[in-house]
Amino acid sequence: MVAAWKAAGLTYNKYLSIAARVVRRSLKEQPRLAAERRGDMQLKFAKWEGGKQGEVKSLAKEPAE
Repeated sequence: MVAAWKAAGLTYNKYLSIAARVVRRSLKEQPRLAAERRGDMQLKFAKWEGGKQGEVKSLAKEPAE
């Protein structure tokens, strides 16, 4: 028997992301705001050459609404 997320054509990470979003949206106001802040992330990248850090670039996508 195949897992429901796999049968739907989702990766496990995508399935977890959707499930977490649903749980966060079901919470009351204060816990929901705290959970949404924990769900935010920042991703930055810098190339190092010769022991020196290059320009730092943000790799985060714009939030989808």
